[in-house]
Amino acid sequence: MNKITVLCVDDSALIRQLMTEIVNSQKDMRMIATAPDPLVARELIKQHNPMVLTLDVEMPKMDGLDFLEKLMRLRPMPVVMVSSLTERGSEVTLRALELGAVDFVTKPQIGIRDGILQYGEKICDKIRSAAQARLPTSQRTSVKPVSLKTLIGSEKIIALGASTGGTEALRQVLEPLPPACPALLITQHMPAGFTHSFAERLNRICQITVKEAEQGERVLPGHAYIAPGDMHMELTRSGANYQIRLLNTPPVNRHRPAVDVLFHSVAACAGRNAVGVLLTGMGNDGAVGLLEMKKAGSWTIAQNEASCVVYGMPREAVLLDAACEVTPLSEISQHMVSRLASGQAIRI
Repeated sequence: MNKITVLCVDDSALIRQLMTEIVNSQKDMRMIATAPDPLVARELIKQHNPMVLTLDVEMPKMDGLDFLEKLMRLRPMPVVMVSSLTERGSEVTLRALELGAVDFVTKPQIGIRDGILQYGEKICDKIRSAAQARLPTSQRTSVKPVSLKTLIGSEKIIALGASTGGTEALRQVLEPLPPACPALLITQHMPAGFTHSFAERLNRICQITVKEAEQGERVLPGHAYIAPGDMHMELTRSGANYQIRLLNTPPVNRHRPAVDVLFHSVAACAGRNAVGVLLTGMGNDGAVGLLEMKKAGSWTIAQNEASCVVYGMPREAVLLDAACEVTPLSEISQHMVSRLASGQAIRI
C-alpha cells in the first residue's frame, strides 16, 4: 500500500515533533519532512513532492496565507491548515479555505502536547480526506443570481449539510439567493469559535441574512441559520411557527453538530414543505437523514461527484437512494428554490 506522504510546515519545533509522531503512528501515512517556515518548505516540496501539506497560519519570514496563495497558483496541492482557536485564527483560516486549502484543524490552546496527541485521530482524518480531495480552485467562482417569480410561503424550509469543502460550496449556494427566499438551516462540520466568523463572512456577501443560530429563535424567510460549532441544531414547531433548538447531546456520526440530527428534525417538522441538500464532505453524516426527509415527502438533492471537493457524504446518500436528484454545485441554488416555488416538494 502506498502511504500518504505529509510535509508539516510550522515554526514550533514542538508542533513539528508531535505532528511527526501522530502521522508516523498511522499505518497508511508518513511524515516525509518538516519545515520551520515557508522558505524551507518551498525547497522541501520540490525535493519530496508530498501528497499533503499541513500549514501553520502564523509564521516568520512569510505569512501562511501569502505562502498558500503562491502555492495554489504555482503548484496546487492538498493543504490542511493548522489554526489557533481565536477570532483572528478563524478569520485567517476561512480566508485560507477561500484560497484553496482543503480543510483545517485547530491547535489546542493549553497543554499542547496532550492536546495535539488527543486530536491525533482528527488530524489524521483530515489528512486522509485531503489526500482524496479534488483540489478546489483558488479563483472565486462567479454565481448567477437565482430568479424567484412567485412568493414562497413561510412554511417552506431548506436544510443543508456539508463538511470538507463545504465553506466554499455553501458560499456558492447562498450568494445567489434572493432576499425573499425560504429560510435555510445549515449544518457545516466546524468547531466552536469558527461558525460565528463563517456566518459573518457569508452575511457580508449575501442578499439574505446569514447568522449563527440561537436557542429558541424563530425561523424567518430570507434568513440562513448556521448551527454553532459543538452544538446540534434541530427544527421544531411552536404553533404555526418554526423555531430552532440547540442541543449539547453526544456526537452523532462522530460529529457535533451533525447533519443527520438536522435532517431528521426537518423530516419530522416540515416533510413535504422542505428541501434537503447534502453537499461535499468526508464520511456518511447526513445520508440516513436525507433518506428520512425523502420518505417524509421532502425533495432531496445530493451534490454531484464532479463538483465535490470530497465525494463522501453525497455518495453515501446516492447509494441509499436518498437523493431525488444529483446536481452540480452551480445548479443547486436554482433547483432547490424552484422546487419549493412550484409547490411540489415531492416527485410527482
